[in-house]
Amino acid sequence: MAGASGRTIVVGLELGDARLVQAWGRAGRLPAIRKLLDRGSWGLLESTADRLHISAWPSLYTGAPAGEHGVYFTFQPAPGLQGHQRFQTGLYGRPTFWSLLDEAGRKCAVLDPPYTHPEDGYRSAFVHDWGCWARYLKPGSSPDALIARLRKHCGSHPLGLEANDLGLAPLDAAELAPRLVASTRAKGAAARWLCDDQGAGIFFTVFGETHAAGHYCWADALGDADSHLNRTPMLDVYQEIDRAIAQISASAGPDDTVVVISGDSVAPNHAGWHLLPGILERLGFLAGPQSGPDEDAKHGGPTRVFDPVKAVRDLLPKDFRKSLARMLPTAVRDRLAKRVDAANIDWSRTRAYTLPTDLEGYIRINLRGREPLGIVEPGTDYARVLSDLETELTRLRDPRTGRAIVRDVLRVDDEFPGDRRGWLPDLVVRWDASAPIDAAMSDRVGTITLPSPDPRPGTHAGPGFVLAAGPGIPAQAVLEGGSIFDFAPTLLARLGVAVPAHMRGRVWSEWTGTLDRARSRAS
Repeated sequence: MAGASGRTIVVGLELGDARLVQAWGRAGRLPAIRKLLDRGSWGLLESTADRLHISAWPSLYTGAPAGEHGVYFTFQPAPGLQGHQRFQTGLYGRPTFWSLLDEAGRKCAVLDPPYTHPEDGYRSAFVHDWGCWARYLKPGSSPDALIARLRKHCGSHPLGLEANDLGLAPLDAAELAPRLVASTRAKGAAARWLCDDQGAGIFFTVFGETHAAGHYCWADALGDADSHLNRTPMLDVYQEIDRAIAQISASAGPDDTVVVISGDSVAPNHAGWHLLPGILERLGFLAGPQSGPDEDAKHGGPTRVFDPVKAVRDLLPKDFRKSLARMLPTAVRDRLAKRVDAANIDWSRTRAYTLPTDLEGYIRINLRGREPLGIVEPGTDYARVLSDLETELTRLRDPRTGRAIVRDVLRVDDEFPGDRRGWLPDLVVRWDASAPIDAAMSDRVGTITLPSPDPRPGTHAGPGFVLAAGPGIPAQAVLEGGSIFDFAPTLLARLGVAVPAHMRGRVWSEWTGTLDRARSRAS
């Protein structure tokens, strides 16, 4: 099959913005991208980044929706768990494309794909969390000694910043960009070393620097995508990414395939997730601890919760709390945060609660039989709670302008069904991002005003994109109607590996010379 005889090099860009990549590439500001645009195919990819934003990358890896692979955010719920837990090993409900290639005997080398963990039985090279923007696990590799060898040749990752430690702390774009440039240069060197060291037929790496740039530097790029005139922090990062792509693909021959891909793009960071806990409490779905003897009597006894950890935490200045938290091991920090969160909720009276997020609003129903302290009955009671929430949330308005602040409310049962559905929220609230959201008003809620705690100018959105050149891929062609679900099955098909039934996308016949394989077996 076309492309199967040569190497395949895939470079991922987290929050790699399609508009900027194409505009700067066409203008010659990104020469390696320009070369690929001239030699290969370009296409936008429909993405889940506008619903469960981090689910886009696991969906790209597995060819399956979030209801089947089960991964969508740093902190997630799970059946049998009250509240949430941090991303950890064993969460993936479907295999990644590189594990399927490895199982088929195709040697792979993989460096830093975000939101992943080692998979049982994988025999090829895999390095995780060495240079990721957001680390979820202790850096490691398969085989175990590989990461030590990488550090010996390339050193430790130099960025010195990590998303989970930063939280929502503000960063200056002009100060951050040089660090991202140096970080990109180090990632490129590590990628070239791993690619040469392993001699694998399939190489895959992801640059997280575009993720950080998308959050902190994106506003400076707004006008530049069209004018191509001004040097900006965002352009500095993308030009270093472009140099890394050129160096990684420098040895590619006529039988090799080079792919640049992203599962998401960047949009203005206008969200109202921070208002949701107060909104749910005003609507009577979320109950906090009781505050007096009258309430104790009303509910049949004392319901107040005193937690000494929360009490001490509340006495500490906010900045000191943040500094102290960064000094603690991640597992300890997570346990303390979860304990403080739980102290704010009276589960015996809570029908719905919010899950951690930094974009969409994630709501989980306190469902009997799924949550250990669940009070909402499955069936009619569950459906009624969903319906009531949908109605009330879509009534929310900006008190100054009357603008609806909620774009829509999605039921995850409809959007992302599957055997890992229990690891997802029940409702996803999507915001009207046309303007910042710092207040909400409705007849039942009244008015809640709370400035966003997130100062980052950019955030996740769709679409993603793919750009590829190699045997069987038409030059200067546009791939129409592509999806992030299509990439994994198309890559397997190009390499002569059977496409499993769980992959929901189509095989791009434009890339394979075969008939479209949108499978009847998946329907």
